[in-house]
Amino acid sequence: MTSTDLSIPKTAKAAILNGLGEKYIIRDDYPVKQASELLPGECLVKIEYSGICHSDLHVKQGDWQKKPILPLIGGHEAVGRVVAIGEHSDAGTVKIGDRVGLKWLAGVCMKCEMCRKGNEPCCPLSKAHGFTVHGTFAQYVVSWVNYVTPIPDNLDSAAAAPFLCAGVTVYNGLKQSRAKIGDWVAISGAGGGLGHLAVQYAVAMGLRVLAIDTGAAKKELCAKLGAEKWVDFKESTDLAADVRAATDGLGPHVALIAVGDARPFNQALLYLRAAGTLVAIGMPGGNGLLNVPVTLLIGKSLTVLGSAVGNRQDAVEALQIAAQGKVKCQYQVRELKELNEIFDEMDTGRIAGRMLFKF
Repeated sequence: MTSTDLSIPKTAKAAILNGLGEKYIIRDDYPVKQASELLPGECLVKIEYSGICHSDLHVKQGDWQKKPILPLIGGHEAVGRVVAIGEHSDAGTVKIGDRVGLKWLAGVCMKCEMCRKGNEPCCPLSKAHGFTVHGTFAQYVVSWVNYVTPIPDNLDSAAAAPFLCAGVTVYNGLKQSRAKIGDWVAISGAGGGLGHLAVQYAVAMGLRVLAIDTGAAKKELCAKLGAEKWVDFKESTDLAADVRAATDGLGPHVALIAVGDARPFNQALLYLRAAGTLVAIGMPGGNGLLNVPVTLLIGKSLTVLGSAVGNRQDAVEALQIAAQGKVKCQYQVRELKELNEIFDEMDTGRIAGRMLFKF
């Protein structure tokens, strides 16, 4: 099945990672899978915008315990249009020409216990864009018709792309925290790509936000987005005490950690309010550990919750809220040829908001 008005080239632009720790190679002649080559259930998506996530940096550096496939086309949050669907596919409502989103999760089995219970990120047969299958740093990407996400008509493609990873991740983390209207939530990494979206989702949910990050630009951004309080982790000499002081002297009800460093996770257990919840969504590299006395967990009745991206419904909800104008991503549009430069900026903490490529 091919589109009558969208031709599919034999080759196109893509960024290839050949070895862990190496730079991406930008190619203009990477082979494009043709419509006749698509398997049942597969679709070919022509990418309009792709985001760059801190997880992409971890994948590139190979500093997670599990390693990606190589060579690899990275990237896992993008918006594009379906230009072909494999023969004999059960495509459901997806059709050629549809504008869809591609996420970290490329597909799941939909049959196991995890999938039946809505815990799709835990599916043992899941596929991950830019990790176990090729991702979105390419003009044409193969995905799966039963897992691409429809994009609301009133949401611009560039504005929508970051919600396919950063948006759904923080939205689902806040949902799972079970925080109630008026509760305090401390967001570590509040001025970053995930964090600045978390601030807005939290405000939209009626939560009170304490932003934790560093620098005047991020402080200004967080205040603009609705954070009531701010703690600069570089300026603070006692982070736990400063966080507690800013949240009624008792600490926040929820700590959402949206950074790739293990230290804020451990700090959160010290400043959380009794019966509080630590929501871990950032992915530290290496062997980042949570070091906490068991007596502290028991004595404060703390909950430690890991939240990995979200399921299909979470993605739809996250986009719907964005389409209503309640959450907006701060982003810059760059060119694919700048990919390695962007990773350098990301590695040194020089990026606020989100970075996108336009194809």
